[in-house]
Amino acid sequence: FYVLKDEKSLKDVLSHRENIARSKLAATEKKLSLETFFSTMEEGESKELPLILKADTQGSIEAIKDSIDKLSSEKCTVKIVHSGVGSISESDVVLASASNAIIFGFNVRPDSKALSMAERESVDIELHSIIYNALDRIKNAMEGLLEPIKKENITGHAEVREVFHISKIGTIAGCYMTDGKVNRNSNIRVVRDGVTAYQGVIDSLKRFKDDVREVQSGYECGISVKNFNDIKVGDILELYEIEEHRQTL
Repeated sequence: FYVLKDEKSLKDVLSHRENIARSKLAATEKKLSLETFFSTMEEGESKELPLILKADTQGSIEAIKDSIDKLSSEKCTVKIVHSGVGSISESDVVLASASNAIIFGFNVRPDSKALSMAERESVDIELHSIIYNALDRIKNAMEGLLEPIKKENITGHAEVREVFHISKIGTIAGCYMTDGKVNRNSNIRVVRDGVTAYQGVIDSLKRFKDDVREVQSGYECGISVKNFNDIKVGDILELYEIEEHRQTL
């Protein structure tokens, strides 16, 4: 409880909180996604699709830019607000929020802070590993032809602090859960210097010597990745689930 000295102070606090709430609501309502782009274009609100591009190499950036330029038409143009090499950062999310842009990542991942900020700011992040799939997404959004998609739900991140090589078993990553949680049946992505090194499924999940079904943030655990033994100290293990989302067009 907060005790204020008079009614005027109370009204000032309430007014300030109402302004913050309205600002957050307005920010949420105006944010763009591929699922809503065509409908806003039909209503005359938008004829320009703003994108922020991040990729693993400069060559990829140039190839993507050239391909995207060919998608623009009289009805709609694609504007590259910013492009760069490396993982998706908080500054990318800030820029996307300010310019009402969608972030497209190619073979790169957002870090946990960028993910949290994107959720708060309602910034849409599209992550792809195949350029043609990404271009199809953009083209179909411009034409209003988006099909139902499956979307990732990031459940947590683990930092690899030790690596154990065990004969007849493989590589076990000694991890610390930095946020979220890991489930025994989670999908997993090995991220090295902001770039995806491998993605697959968990082979085993342990606490000390015991097999477990789940480990929460703030705890240590042992994780092995099915068919992948090249885990290194410093790698970030990104845990995720796949959810199906219906389009809102």
